Amino acid sequence: MIECTSTGAYLARGQWIMADGNAPAALAALGFDADAAAKAQQGTIAWGILQSHNTSGDPENLKIKFDAMASHDITFVGIIQTARASGLEKFPLPYVLTNCHNSLCAVGGTINEDDHRFGLSAAQKYGGIFVPPHLAVIHQYMREKFAGCGKMILGSDSHTRYGALGTMAIGEGGGELAKQLLGRTYDVARPGVVAIYLTGSLPVGCGPHDVAIALVGALFKSGYVKNKVMEFIGPGVASLRQDTRNAIDAMTTETTCLSSIWETDETTRKYLAAHGRAADYKALAPADLAYYDGVVKVDLSAIRPMIALPMHPSNAFTIEELNANLEDILHACEQEVQKLVGRTDVKLDLCSKIENGKLRVDQGVIAGCAGGLYDSIVEAASILKGRTGGCGEYALSVYPASQPVMMALDKAGALSSLMASGATIRTAFCGPCFGAGDVPFNGALSIRHTTRNFPSREGSKPGVGQLAGVALMDARSIAATTANGGILTPATAIDYDPTVPEYTFDDTSYQARVYQGFGQGNYDALLKLGPNIKDWPEIAPLGDNLLLKVASYITDPVTTTDELIPSGETSSYRSNPLGLAEFTLSRKDPAYVGRAKEVQAEEAARRAGQGDAALLAQIQAVPGCEGLTWDDVQIASTIFAVKPGDGSAREQAASCQRVLGAGANIAVEYATKRYRSNLINWGMLPFQIAGPTPFGLGDYILVPNARKALAGDLSEIPAYVLGDTPTAFTLSIAPLTADERQILADGCLINFYKH
Repeated sequence: MIECTSTGAYLARGQWIMADGNAPAALAALGFDADAAAKAQQGTIAWGILQSHNTSGDPENLKIKFDAMASHDITFVGIIQTARASGLEKFPLPYVLTNCHNSLCAVGGTINEDDHRFGLSAAQKYGGIFVPPHLAVIHQYMREKFAGCGKMILGSDSHTRYGALGTMAIGEGGGELAKQLLGRTYDVARPGVVAIYLTGSLPVGCGPHDVAIALVGALFKSGYVKNKVMEFIGPGVASLRQDTRNAIDAMTTETTCLSSIWETDETTRKYLAAHGRAADYKALAPADLAYYDGVVKVDLSAIRPMIALPMHPSNAFTIEELNANLEDILHACEQEVQKLVGRTDVKLDLCSKIENGKLRVDQGVIAGCAGGLYDSIVEAASILKGRTGGCGEYALSVYPASQPVMMALDKAGALSSLMASGATIRTAFCGPCFGAGDVPFNGALSIRHTTRNFPSREGSKPGVGQLAGVALMDARSIAATTANGGILTPATAIDYDPTVPEYTFDDTSYQARVYQGFGQGNYDALLKLGPNIKDWPEIAPLGDNLLLKVASYITDPVTTTDELIPSGETSSYRSNPLGLAEFTLSRKDPAYVGRAKEVQAEEAARRAGQGDAALLAQIQAVPGCEGLTWDDVQIASTIFAVKPGDGSAREQAASCQRVLGAGANIAVEYATKRYRSNLINWGMLPFQIAGPTPFGLGDYILVPNARKALAGDLSEIPAYVLGDTPTAFTLSIAPLTADERQILADGCLINFYKH
């Protein structure tokens, strides 16, 4: 079904040639000399798009300026506040502010709607585009109105992916968007490019999530495409409808790749033309000779209905395999969930859901940028026609991804058909993807065509004794399971008509409600601030010597951004830095906030001339530090995690630590570039450590001459664990740009721009 090469490879006039000792002769036989082979990396689609947006003049070290940007209502307030504090005058590029995450104002009083009003006032003041709540999820709007062949788009949501429409899109933390608003660039070393080579065609009953889950299962754990570009090519592309491509593409984020791009064809042209943007089409394909850093071969004909069990999209099985080994697989999953939750008083009992050798699920949801698309919902309606999930505990909810999609579904008769089957239809909303919509009951297993099934992504709170789980599945198999009364069933087992009526795009709802203000801001207007919208607190620059106290020590193989700062109802406080910070690590390490505040108090006492004398004596015991006083040492907290930052692009995963006084993270590796970038933009040193850690929770770590180390060779940074006798060890920081070094020295991005 999926195979990965062990080496790079050349695609030479449609033939794959492995990059080994036989490659020169094989290339020569096809008419390519050594010079052509040396330049073959320039033959990828990704190369051309990246270089056309690169302003550095250096093809290896990119400084990207994007064509457009997008944010939603969990992130745009903080981004605009950051840019505003740094001198923002107007939006220099189209900036779309959508309202699809905190659309429901059920938590926190007026604060969600206050943020929506702030967003509209910012669009009016600075010249932006404002999409009101319930009209569209962020990525569907960008597909419909902005994505085009050869473009680049930056978004403050990790699933910013429009590669299937020929657009290289990247999801990053808010600091990177603030840089674009201030005329700066997105700086990144040229990423590697991995070919995703598609052949065959999908069997009836298989859909985009089946492909996506299979890909994530094969690629996530190995890091095969980490921080690289996934380039989808091959004869199988033509067999896929555009919605199928779009939905697969949204899930590339879960492989930890940097971005994605697809070859384009008549299907792409028709989609853009149907959306009134035929001029945004151009053919994209690899050159006659293109070099890829790896090749993932996918036989679409071999894809089968898939399921990703709790609590990660990579926990992938075919439904057939799961049904054949239910008890063993579910028991192993239960044990992994227990480790992730880290509690013995709550348990997700999956094995109890086995009935007569089959798995009973409790809820179905089809939603968001991956599931709420026209084709998938039409096929789900076809599967359910004349069938129902019954009137017991099981329930199905469907969230079309935009008002135009809902209008097209209404025209096709799919909405009334679904409602007649007992499904409930909701407006465009991302809540089921992050725990703010359709929260299941305690102990439930929910099957969802959404993007993530991380811990608490369905909205439960293990800290107060609640635990539920999400299994990711394609809309087709969710519909089949619904038709079977909640018994897990692959769509390939259902006889149905997979025909999808032609899609007609009607954007009259957008014409009526979307504020189009790019290039026409009322720059003297005032922003409309609600009582929960607060400015960023003052942040100090990096001290000459840094004393870190370990306020959390996490040994899980991977730590998600949802564990660093929970999503769901906590996100209502995203416009209040100190208010949101109270939730930092609340589900993973509830004592963290208290520990971090204690370290903040130590730093405040130091600045007031009341530093602890015994602790200073331990510092002075470090070689070369004998003469240091408290005036020379800055105190900050840190967390240790093996591999932090998988998942969401939300900068709050870093900023919440920072406003609580954190000065660094220490990790074996960082799960994503975007989390590491968030740390840098908020002034926290992204340390890495190799080998066993010589420190634990509550230990003090001294980094002597921290500012000097930041300016020098980052590969070996001396550090010491304090105690009766200091213990020396070595930290490192992966390469930084000149601007990144200065941002860290200044203490954060806001300070950097002030200077």
